[in-house]
Amino acid sequence: MPHESAVHAAEHRESAVYTHGHHESVLRSHTWRTAANSAAYLLDALKPHMEILDIGCGPGTITADLAALVPDGRVTGLERAPEVLAQARATAEGRGLSNVRFVTGDVHALDFPDASFCVTHAHQVLQHVGDPVRALREMRRVTKPGGVVAARDADYATMTWYPAVEGLGGWLDLYHRVARANGGEPDAGRRLRAWAREAGFADAAITSTATAWCYATPEERAWWSGLWADRTVASSYARLAVDGGHATEDELRRIAAAWREWGAREDAWFGVLHGEILCRV
Repeated sequence: MPHESAVHAAEHRESAVYTHGHHESVLRSHTWRTAANSAAYLLDALKPHMEILDIGCGPGTITADLAALVPDGRVTGLERAPEVLAQARATAEGRGLSNVRFVTGDVHALDFPDASFCVTHAHQVLQHVGDPVRALREMRRVTKPGGVVAARDADYATMTWYPAVEGLGGWLDLYHRVARANGGEPDAGRRLRAWAREAGFADAAITSTATAWCYATPEERAWWSGLWADRTVASSYARLAVDGGHATEDELRRIAAAWREWGAREDAWFGVLHGEILCRV
């Protein structure tokens, strides 16, 4: 039987559409993520015995890292899309981790009893959900007193790059329109603290920080520009952009070409700012 809180929360179940989907170009990005490059703000709070819930685990690379850091504990990776969990399980099995499991679920209505986890973590999730405040309330509900709710999200409006290749400004404007039409908030990073306060966390319980990804080496530029060029024409994002009337296929092809032009520039540089919150329960 579902937990009673999850039943009462059913009316709040996900209404937003995940803009990116799970095309290969998206998973190419997700599998690059590690606890070190995507959850460093959380690591000092971890202890070997902890029970962790990793929401929006995707292909499981961060989840597996967290499991390795709590060898006497357990990590539950939760994902709304069941099709990606086979890859997550393979990631954990390939690393010989026996203290991790993967389940499907919705952050708005978590099917776990109150106070189940020492840490509840979500990376690049709140920007995509229909009700991030409700999501944070659910994350707090399933976290033990004294435990931590942790979230990290990009802030698209603060993304910056050089040089100013024609077409990339149009990409950013288009992404904002598509993501918001899908019910998300692409500039989530700057809003995390406000959402946490609205969810009931006291100011003194919230630690807010910011860190960035940076792509500047030839390999990094080729990887970042290539995955965005492919995502722009071949992923769920591309379909949603066209079906929603936000762009034509020709416009998407021009944006993809701009990405490849930027990636080929020897002086190219790209920065991605993230907001982060650690909230004590």
